[in-house]
Amino acid sequence: MPMLDMVIDQRRKDLGGGFEVGRILPVRGRRMVGPFIFFDHIGPTDFPPGIPREIDVRPHPHIGLSTITYLFAGEMMHRDSVGSEQPIRAGEVNWMTAGRGITHSERFEQARAHGGPMHGIQSWVALPEADEEGDPAFDHYDDSALPRLDDGGLRARLVAGKAWGLASPVKTHSPLFYLHCELDAGATLALPDEYPERAAYVVQGAIEAGGERHGPGRMLVFKPGAATIRALQPSLLMLLGGEPLGQRFIEWNFVSSSKERIEQAKADWRAGRMKLPDLDNHEFIPLPGDAEHTPANPMS
Repeated sequence: MPMLDMVIDQRRKDLGGGFEVGRILPVRGRRMVGPFIFFDHIGPTDFPPGIPREIDVRPHPHIGLSTITYLFAGEMMHRDSVGSEQPIRAGEVNWMTAGRGITHSERFEQARAHGGPMHGIQSWVALPEADEEGDPAFDHYDDSALPRLDDGGLRARLVAGKAWGLASPVKTHSPLFYLHCELDAGATLALPDEYPERAAYVVQGAIEAGGERHGPGRMLVFKPGAATIRALQPSLLMLLGGEPLGQRFIEWNFVSSSKERIEQAKADWRAGRMKLPDLDNHEFIPLPGDAEHTPANPMS
């Protein structure tokens, strides 16, 4: 029986200044993989010193999800409305849970001052209905806190969840797994088989799965059951999946099981009722389609 349910190719988008991301999820025909509802490939690029501030991600809101920007190279500065200020560095985990509402920014301050590489994955994990209106939170985990597996030609780091007998300390809200895997040419791996929805994203290199070759920028969504991957050359993969949560709606940066809740979040952002990051509260991204304006309470 075929292992693959769907193959998704990234759609590249220029954010300005030659800085690109590749959008994977959501896509027509596949809104989520387990609880993962958004997946972007950031870069890779090399920033020269003095990059414009327009490349920064200005303060913006979220509800109903957890976010993680996981870097292979480079550094971003995260600031949010629960008072956090934390650099995002390669191999570390900054896990931000929006719950009923949070705002944050991500700025390329290190690259602006010194130049350097930028390469990573930004993903969103939808929250179960019971946690959608929970308290917003932010948790940071050093690279050394993440469990590792070294099995011949496979080196893996468990970013979040449980897989292969490992358990990450990252606080999650539903059964899932998120793995950073490096494979030597000829090495194989078997995807965790305890989850009904699973995918592999090829960051670098080339792999064989389902009898076909797959290169960078491609996500393979697997059917339930046994599934294996073989590296055709040295390769970097992100494996992800988990238990499905049911229908979720997504609009702009808002995720919810209720369309009405998203409309409320849009109204709250438009009216300035969502607190801006404590240490980055002088600008923001307006709701798409709205003219640039000053929120009713921009310094709250």
